[in-house]
Amino acid sequence: MNIAKQPLAWLTDQALCLFVSFLTGVRPKSSRELDFNPQQKVYYANHGSHGDFVLVWISLPRRWRTGTRPVAGADYWLGNRFKRFIIQNVFNALLIPRNSDNPQAVTEQMSQALHGGDSLIIFPEGTRNTDDKTVLLPFKTGIYHLAKAKPDTEFVPLWINNISRVLPKGKILPVPLLCDVNIGSPLRLESGEDKQAFLERTRNALLALAPKDAQEAAAKHPEKGEN
Repeated sequence: MNIAKQPLAWLTDQALCLFVSFLTGVRPKSSRELDFNPQQKVYYANHGSHGDFVLVWISLPRRWRTGTRPVAGADYWLGNRFKRFIIQNVFNALLIPRNSDNPQAVTEQMSQALHGGDSLIIFPEGTRNTDDKTVLLPFKTGIYHLAKAKPDTEFVPLWINNISRVLPKGKILPVPLLCDVNIGSPLRLESGEDKQAFLERTRNALLALAPKDAQEAAAKHPEKGEN
C-alpha cells in the first residue's frame, strides 16, 4: 500500500539515503538492472546490524520503495521519539514484538500486510548475527509460514556484505566502509514443498550471493533451518 510521506519524513528519507550511500557506497539499482518486476515481493537478507534494512531499502529502485515496508522490532524502534519518527514516518515499518511467545500472531501480522498489498523486508535469522564464526544463522520458520499463507508471493534474497563492520553492535558512530548488496532472483514456495525443504532452499539461495570465502566457511560448518 503506497502512503504519501509528510514533507519532513520525505526530507529525512532523502537525507538518510544520501548519508548511508556516502558512508557505504551502496547506490539504488535501476529497474533495468534487476531481472524481476516491481510487483509485490518479500525481500529477505542476512542480519548483522540495525542498519541492514536501510541498505536493502537503498538498493531498491526509488519508486519501488513506496510500497515496501521493513519488518522491525517494536521494542527497539519505539525506544525514543527520534527512532519512533524514523521507523514509523520515514520507513512506515511493520513493527512486531521481538522474542514473542506467540510467533503465529507475528506471522499473521506480516501475512495481513502482504494481503494488503505491501512488500516486506525481513530477516529470517530472527536476530542479528554477531558471531564472526557463523556465516548465517539457521532460519526461523516464519518465512515458510509466510509463504504458506500467501503462496503466490515471490521471495527475493539479498546478501549484505560488511555492514556489521560499519555499524558494530554497541557502537553509536558508524565507520565509513564500502558495503555490497547482492540481489538474487525471486523464488516461490513450490507445490508440495515442505517446511524443511523451503527453509534450506531459501537459505541456500541467500548463501549463494555471499562472497566466496563466506560460502566456503558455510560449507565447512553447515547449519540447517530451524525445525
